[in-house]
Amino acid sequence: MGANSSKKLAAKCSFLSKDEQLIVSNSFKLASRNSEKIKEEELSKLWGTQVDQRLLQYLNNYLFGTGEHRQNTVDLERFAELFVFSTRGTVDDKIKVLLTSLGKSENECNEVTTALVKEYVESIVASYMKIQKHSNMKQFKSWYSRGCFTAAQNIQRLAESLTHELTIHEPLSRRALEVWLQESTLLGQLLMFVSMHLYNISHKEKGGVASDKSGSNIAVDNVALTEKERDRSLIPYCKGLDLIPSYPSILDFNQITYINAHLPQQYQIEWRFLFSSEIHGESFSTLIGRIVNQGPSVIVLEDSHGYIFGGFAPANWELAPKFYGDDSSFLFTLVPKMRVFPSTGYNQHFQYLNLHQQTLPNGLAMGGQHGYWGLWLDSEYGKGMTSPTCTTFSGYTQMSHSKEFTFRHLEVWGLGQPPPTPQEKGERDPGGASILDGNAESKAMLKMAGKTMHSEGLREPSPN
Repeated sequence: MGANSSKKLAAKCSFLSKDEQLIVSNSFKLASRNSEKIKEEELSKLWGTQVDQRLLQYLNNYLFGTGEHRQNTVDLERFAELFVFSTRGTVDDKIKVLLTSLGKSENECNEVTTALVKEYVESIVASYMKIQKHSNMKQFKSWYSRGCFTAAQNIQRLAESLTHELTIHEPLSRRALEVWLQESTLLGQLLMFVSMHLYNISHKEKGGVASDKSGSNIAVDNVALTEKERDRSLIPYCKGLDLIPSYPSILDFNQITYINAHLPQQYQIEWRFLFSSEIHGESFSTLIGRIVNQGPSVIVLEDSHGYIFGGFAPANWELAPKFYGDDSSFLFTLVPKMRVFPSTGYNQHFQYLNLHQQTLPNGLAMGGQHGYWGLWLDSEYGKGMTSPTCTTFSGYTQMSHSKEFTFRHLEVWGLGQPPPTPQEKGERDPGGASILDGNAESKAMLKMAGKTMHSEGLREPSPN
C-alpha cells in the first residue's frame, strides 16, 4: 500500500482532521511497512524502545484485543481511533481507552481497582520520562546536563498523586472514573505528549526521512506539528546555571514536572536559578539578597528527615511587616507524597518576609498566621515550622516530619522575567533607603568570599 493509499484511507476516517490525517497516515505507513494492516510484532518493535513495556502492553491490548479475541493485525481505522481518543477524546473516549487497555469491557467498571488504574498511570508517567530522555529535548537537556535525574520512586509517587482521589470510591464506578478523568489535567497532558511522540515524532530521523526494513525511504511529513507544539513540554527550561556545570538539586524530573504543571501557564516555560544552600551557603541574609525583587518564585526545601516540600510565591518578595501575594499561591509536598494545597480564599496570608524587627517575627512565611504558619523559615537559618493545619490553603496537612524542623537543603527558582529595579526604571528608591542597601546580590557574593564592603562603616545611623 503506497503513501497515497494510506492517505486516502485516513481521509475516509471522518473523525480525523486534515492535520491528523497526515500524522496518522504517515505513522500507519511506517508501522505497516506499506501494507494494509499493522502486525503486532512490527508495532512492538517500533514503539517498544520508546515507551515503558507496561504501556506498550496496554496499547497493544487496545489495538489488537485480549484473550480469545486478540488479533495479530490492526487496520488504520482502529489505529487512528487510538490516536484521536488519546489526544483530544471525550471523557467517554478516554474511559474506553482505559478499560480496553486494562482488558476490561465497558460493562466491567466495577472490576477495575485503583491499584490497576495506578499501574496504568504509572506506565504513562514512566513513558513520558523515557521519551524525554530519548528525544533529548532542549528543556530536558538543560536539566540533565547539570545532573538532574529520574528516580523510580518518584515515578511511583507521581502516579499515586494522580490516582489517590479514586481510593475513596472503591469499588470504582463509571461515574467515579468520569469525574477523575475530567479533573486529571496533568494525566491528559502526559498521555497527549506520549501519543504525539509515538504517532509523529518517534519515527522522525535526521532530514525528516525514516527508513523501513526494506531500505526504502519514507518521507515523514511533520507539517502538521508547529515548532511550538513539537517543543512543548511540561518540563521548563533551566536557566542560570551556566557557571555551575554540576548542580546538586534536590529535585528530579518527576517533581519538576509535578510542580510546573500546577503553575500559572505563563510561568511554565523557564525556571531561573536564584538560590541554593549548597552553592550560596547557609545564610538568611544571602537568601534575601538572592530572591528580593526577582518576581514570582518556587521555594523547595528538604528537612532533616528527608521530607521535601515548598511553595509557589506569585508576588515579588519584599521586606515588609505585612502579608501580601494573591490566591494563585500554593504549597506542595513532594516526599513522602506529592500533594498540592491551593488557596482556600479564607484569608490573604500568602507571603511574608521580615528582618530586623523587634515586635514582629523575623523570617519568611507562606500561609497561616504568626505562630501557626503554613510554611515558616526563621531568620535563624536552618530552622522552620509547618503547622498541622493552615486556613490559607485547602487540604493542607503538616508538610514537614515534625511541626518544628531543621532543614538541610533549600533552593529557590525564579519564574518569568524579574521586575525592573527602581534604578533600572530611573527612579529613586521610594523608601529613601541608603545606597548601601542596593545590589544585595553582589554584597551576598562578597560575603561568601570572605570580603566586606569598606563603605559599610560610612553608613549613617538609622533614625529611631
